[in-house]
Order: sequence, then C-alpha cells, then structure tokens
Amino acid sequence: MNPVLEPLFRTVRATHPKADLRLIERAYDVAAYHHRDQKRKSGDPYITHPLAVATILAELGTDDETLCAALLHDTVEDTAYSLDELRGDFGDTIGSLVDGVTKLDKVKFGDAAQAETVRKMVVAMSRDIRVLIIKLADRLHNMRTMRYLPEHKRHQKSRETLEIFAPLAHRLGMNTIKWELEDLAFAMLYPKRYDEIARMVSERAPRRDLFLQEVIEKVSGDLREAKIRAVVKGRPKHYYSVYQKMIARDVAFDDIYDLVGIRVLVDSVRDCYAALGTIHARWNPVPGRFKDYIAMPKFNMYQSLHTTVIGPEGKPVELQIRTHAMHHRAEYGVAAHWKYKEEVGSPGPTGKVKPGSDMAWLRQLLDWQKETSDPGEFLESLRFDLSVSEVYVFTPKGQVIALPEGATPVDFAYAVHTEVGHRCIGARVNGRLVPLESRLGNGDTVEIFTSKSPDAGPSRDWLKFVKSGRARNKIRQWFSKERRETAIEAGKEAIGRAMRKQGLPLQRLMSGEALLALARDLRYPDVSALYAAVGEGHIAAQAVVQKLVASIGGVDSAEEDIAETSLPTRLRGRPRGGGAGVVVAGDADVWVRLSKCCTPVPGDEIVGFVTRGHGVSVHRADCTNVQQLKEQPDRLVEVSWSPSDDSVFLVAIQVEALDRPRLLSDVTRTLSDQHVNILSASVTTSRDRVAISKFTFEMGDPKHLGHVLKAVRSIQGVFDVYRVSGAGN
Repeated sequence: MNPVLEPLFRTVRATHPKADLRLIERAYDVAAYHHRDQKRKSGDPYITHPLAVATILAELGTDDETLCAALLHDTVEDTAYSLDELRGDFGDTIGSLVDGVTKLDKVKFGDAAQAETVRKMVVAMSRDIRVLIIKLADRLHNMRTMRYLPEHKRHQKSRETLEIFAPLAHRLGMNTIKWELEDLAFAMLYPKRYDEIARMVSERAPRRDLFLQEVIEKVSGDLREAKIRAVVKGRPKHYYSVYQKMIARDVAFDDIYDLVGIRVLVDSVRDCYAALGTIHARWNPVPGRFKDYIAMPKFNMYQSLHTTVIGPEGKPVELQIRTHAMHHRAEYGVAAHWKYKEEVGSPGPTGKVKPGSDMAWLRQLLDWQKETSDPGEFLESLRFDLSVSEVYVFTPKGQVIALPEGATPVDFAYAVHTEVGHRCIGARVNGRLVPLESRLGNGDTVEIFTSKSPDAGPSRDWLKFVKSGRARNKIRQWFSKERRETAIEAGKEAIGRAMRKQGLPLQRLMSGEALLALARDLRYPDVSALYAAVGEGHIAAQAVVQKLVASIGGVDSAEEDIAETSLPTRLRGRPRGGGAGVVVAGDADVWVRLSKCCTPVPGDEIVGFVTRGHGVSVHRADCTNVQQLKEQPDRLVEVSWSPSDDSVFLVAIQVEALDRPRLLSDVTRTLSDQHVNILSASVTTSRDRVAISKFTFEMGDPKHLGHVLKAVRSIQGVFDVYRVSGAGN
C-alpha cells in the first residue's frame, strides 16, 4: 500500500468499513500520474488537493465511489485525461460524479459563467446528491489554503462561499462543513470584524467556562438521578454565528454571549422527552423558546428538542436534546445517509430518516433552473432562497408547503402553480379574507381565489412584497424584464448624449446625488426608473439635463462648484494665509481656505486653486476633486505650509465598530478626553451590525492625531479607525 494513503485509509476503515480500498488506491494512482507535473499556488504538488478533499469526505463517512470521484475530480478539467477514458477505467457512476463536479470551460468569465457553474452543479446534484458533497469538500479545502491567492480572488471566492456554498451545506444539514466554511470566509472578507469578535470571545472565555461547567454538572446529576443515560457537553460558539446573531437579533455582543449552549445526547427518542422534563423541573423554561424538531424535523432532516431555560444567576441557557443518531445527522447531514441506507420510511423511533425523503428542495431548484433563462437571475434567486429561514403552511386539503419567512399569499399561489399565481386576485387565511401582502405564519391554512378572466395577470406591485425566488422570477417573466433593461440603457445613453452636447462634466453629474434627488422630485422611485422613463419616451432627455443643471445652480456651478464643496475653516484672527497655516507663493496676503472635501493638514502635499470671489482653496494633492481642477491650469497656484501658533486645522476621521449600546457616547467621550473640539458627527448603522461614525474636529497640532486614533481604537467593539479625505482612506 502507498504510505501516503495510510491516513486516508485509517479514516475510511473507521467510518466506512466495507469500502473498496483497492479501487480508491487505483483512483489515487491515476490522479497522481495525471497531476504529476502540476503545482498548487502554495508550491505543493497538485495531488495534495484531491487527497485532502477525499480525506474530508472520508471523515463524513461517504462511500468509496464518492472518494474515488473526489480523488479524480480535477483530472478531466486540468489534465489530458478525458471523461470517456475515466468512464472506461472506473465506470459510469464515478464518471458521472466527476462530470458533475467539473467546472465549466475556463474560457467563460464573469458572473454569468459563475451562475452557469452553479446551475450545472444543481442539475448534476439533482441526479446524484454526492456531486454537491464533493463540491463542498473541494471548496472547504480551497478555503483552508486561500491565503496563497491574490486578494481580489480571495474576496470573490469568500463571498461565493458565504452566499452559496455555506448555505448549501446548511440546506443539506452538513453543519460541520457549514461552520468551518463560514468562519474561514468571514475571516477572509472581514478580518478586522473577525479579530474583534475573537478578542471579545477570548476575554470572556474563563468566566463563561466556569458558568458552563456548573450547568453541565447540574444537568448531568439530574439525569443520573432520573436513570437517563446521557452525554452532556458545551456547544462550541462559531465566530460567524455569533456575528450573525448580533445582526439577526439586533442585540449587543454581551447579550448574545450570555446565551450559553448545552447539548444533551441520549439513547432514544423517549429519553429526549424525559430529559426535557427533568431539565424543566430544575429551571423555568423561557416562554416561546421551545421547539420540537423531533416531531416536525427541519427541511434538512435536522431533529432535536430546543429549549431555553433561566439557569444559575438568572442567565438564559440554551439546550439541545437529541439522540446519538440525530446528532450524527445534524453534524454530517445528507452525508450521513450512507450510514442509514438500509433504513426505510419516515422518521421512526430511532430518529433516522430515509435517504432523500426530505430533499424536495433539490427538485424545486431543478424546476427553477429550467424556468429561469437568465443565469444571473437564477443565481440571485438561489442566493435569496438560501439566506432565509422557512414557514410551513397548509393547502385547504392539508398538503404542507414550505415558503421563505415573511412569505405572502402570492408566494403561496406561485408555489402551488404558476397559473394560480398569475390569476391570483385574493386570499383567505385560516378562514379570514386577508390582503395579498399580508405575511403568512407557521401552520396557516391558505386558500387562493383566482380570476377567470383571460386577461388576468400579476401586478408589478407584487414585486415589492413577494419573498420567494419562484414568485419573483415568474412575475418578472410576465413583465418582460428585458424590455425594461433596454429602456434603461437607452435612457442613460440619451441623457449622456444631451450632456455631451452642452459640454457638461458627464461623470460628475451622472454619478452624484443630484440625479437621485431629481428622480425623486419627478416621482420616480430610483435613478433606474428615471432612465427607463427617458428610454420609453415619457420624458425628454434634454428636459432631464436642464432640470439637473438648474438643481445645482446653473452651468457655471456645474462646471466648477460640483468639485468645490469646501467650506472655510473657522479661523482665529485675520482670514489670511497665516491663520490657515498656508502661504501662497508670491503673495503672503491672499485669503486662503482649507478645503473641507479633503481636510488637508501640515505634512500633506497640497495645491492651491484660485476660486471666483473666495480667495484660494487648498486641496490635498491626491484629492479626487483635484483631477477636475487641473483642467484649468491657469487657476492653479503654488502653496506651502507655514503654520503658526494660532493656526487651526480641520481633521475628519472614520470609526468602524461592531454596533452596541453607548458606542457613540464612548467614542465622543474619548475624543473630548483627547481635548479635540468636535464640529460635526454622523453615524450610520448597516444591516450587518457595523456602525460607521464620521467625526470632523479642529486640531492645532496635527501630530496629536496619532494619539487620538490610538485612543479611539482601544474602545471595545472598534475594529478600525482612520483619517479620511477626498482621496479615500
């Protein structure tokens, strides 16, 4: 036996004793031969990658055909070894698995190619789910070795992982893969947020571990007294899931972290419910926090009892109670099927599920990919479907239909049938008439009323509230999405032509806030709708340009003042060069103002621009507005720093932090402790729980800025702080 394969075979013997080791060794030999001259970006021999993928799959307990396909998965794409040769050597099953995993021809680039890759993967996996399992293991090993790729590739792959592959792993119940993919991608995409959460977790670990130990001892003791055999252990917290809970529950880190997780593993379903009763006898359960996923398993075959109780010190403790078989399936999901292939029927007393019995979601994906002609739209639908949790509602005949959380009767209608969706005119939920945009809840019985008119069709307003990808796709198809996009492009082009005719600064005008404000003034929801209106002839391009120029103060303003959004610094003493700390070459008595768009301070390279009636404005040399000012070289003047004791400078900084209560007061207190005079502040909080604060303040000595930044960076939750200017960070 090849000694390189010994670790793999050791794992295979433990998880799948009946596997054909000779077949696996032959697959390795073929792969090693064909990849012999290839290296990975890390410099390692290429064969290390297929071997690592096969090892990941062996740990999941997959069968020998899957392991062979994993070893051979890159040969057809990256070597001279053809698919026909592979089928001849290893048979049709392994050949089909490798073909399913093989990516599209490398000539195709961009989002469409990526969407087509996902689409091909969906088609292949609908025939054999093992294709997707190999793909997930392949992505996991690539994420583990991602540091050798260039930064833009790392970000692209990590985003793909978070949006597509980790949710797919979740859909298939493969939580061990999902958690690792999420944490690796999170660390790659948002290293500063990741490090801040890791630091906060490690700071609280000792106190948390003591509390956890106390809870485990009490639960174990109670179960022993009740004669229930159980394994009780703490649940690991994954950094990305902590971050996601901060976003989803809209709470601060400390509130999340008090939610200590305990897992109780017992021998039978009866013991699950007995253990639940024992735990509730000691601690009061939190109302509304009990979930029975044993009686009603999740879409991905997951089964467990979930309860939250008020534990010691009045802190909430979350417990999951399940059998060992359920635990194996919760960790490995669909990959655990090979353990239970001989099982038949629905979840029985052992808590095991028939292979493929709950995989209707895959068939739904297959329907989508047939009916969605635009691959980009398919990918968008897939991302959306993967990112939401579900509600289960009933048809009048009692059939269960799964819909995304927040779904409406329109989503339900399209889930029943496309024609039912198109002709939907009303709905009755639990016997009561409801508006079409009302949200459905778990267990609702929904009845749809349809129109018999031959002209019946969906309303464009439905797109504002439908949640499911299927409904969205069908409504868009009805309204011929392509026609609108053509109108948008035509409108954009017409406005551009009209601006060029007048010699206006096209890029500045069309990318500014002015266009959005104008669209809203004209009663259009966004800029795209304004473009579409021009393209469809509802409004003339010339009229739009005239209104746009008028809104920013005429043609002269459009040419000059768009760039000049600077305000004079408040100066002590005479508003001349000395007070601003800047002198103009050849004339020390010219009024100088420091531009607010880039807030220059001593040490920055600067240029001066003679404005009309406002003296000389001073910009940083790398300010974005300087490029436009250089088009009038006769108005540029040489300036140099000459700060005096009474010079005052404006400095703008940006603070990025994980949002929490009292964050703003902590930052402002720290700034005032540093003796800076805050002139303006703005705070925005994004949906991903990141608070971005911008502060503008006066400062006499710019060298003091380093101390200010250091002090702000030490505040809990702050993961980045830097000076901002017109040039970026």
